[in-house]
Amino acid sequence: MKIKVAILEQDQNYLSRITSVFSTKYADKFELYSFSELSVALATIANARIDVLVASDVFEIDVNLLPKRCGFAYFVDSADVETVRDQKAICKFQKADLIYKQILSIYSENAGSVSELKLGDDMSRLIVFSSPCGGVGTSCMAAACALHFAALGRKTLYLNLEKYGSSDLFFEAEGQFDMSDIIFALKSKRSNLALKLESCVKQDARGVYFFAPSKLALDMLELDSDDVHRLITELRLSGSYEYIILDCDFAMDAADRGLLRQTNAVVWIGDGSDISNAKLVRAYQALTILEQQEDLPLTSRISLIYNKFSNKTSSTIEGVELRNIGGAPRYEHATTQQVLGQLAGLLIFDKIA
Repeated sequence: MKIKVAILEQDQNYLSRITSVFSTKYADKFELYSFSELSVALATIANARIDVLVASDVFEIDVNLLPKRCGFAYFVDSADVETVRDQKAICKFQKADLIYKQILSIYSENAGSVSELKLGDDMSRLIVFSSPCGGVGTSCMAAACALHFAALGRKTLYLNLEKYGSSDLFFEAEGQFDMSDIIFALKSKRSNLALKLESCVKQDARGVYFFAPSKLALDMLELDSDDVHRLITELRLSGSYEYIILDCDFAMDAADRGLLRQTNAVVWIGDGSDISNAKLVRAYQALTILEQQEDLPLTSRISLIYNKFSNKTSSTIEGVELRNIGGAPRYEHATTQQVLGQLAGLLIFDKIA
């Protein structure tokens, strides 16, 4: 199923260029219609069942004349303009993939729960990075794991659902959408979530896909267990990614145990200190009891990685059957990106999958 997109533009040169690019890059996504006259465009929109109309701001469009199902935005010259005549605006002079994502976002908000546009039914492998220990580099290790798989040619999504986490600490790419837009889509239940996710995702130059952090950390507090379950299920069923690396806060309440049921593997991080080891052992023992009470295999999915390990001050855990798959030393005087580069080259991540 293709999205029917109409472009109304007076500048014939620009109209020719944009339709050529879209017809080449997104032939499997868009069925494209182009117009330079308003009357012709409006006459065609209803009959052709256009899904999204994008019109140059030189035209004044009465949106009440558009079919209810038709999304709309104005083309503008400046990226600083967000709305025109109370309607969304899209900058003409930006990369084609960014324009594509904005059109996709507009469509997703009107498409409801369309399911035909799912990309496949292959389930992604979900690997959760979490730890009962604070300050041991769990997020950095999760980001490094995503980089490791991406470097192997595996399509990998890094998904940070920490309340105060930020994927921008590790990855960067252009794009205007972030987790706040996804949270709104989850809460409104009106958007086509699969399309909203595709419109919001970014790709780092090193290959990792990610979502920019929410505008405010408070937005993340709006996510409840049902939202998280729906988000992860949608991502896995989409077939878009081979691996989803989930970086999340540690907890063991009913909602979090429900999340563990969805995982292929769980990775805990420790640094080998007495405090870290004690917390890991207590968490493992608690999970063992819950596992017996609920008849649910959880501990067998957990692997342990030691990070910032020191031969002088660190030691491995003894007395519990917690699978140790390796570790990494402390990298002194290194930037975050330098540490990521070192960690991403480790072969311990292959033992997880």
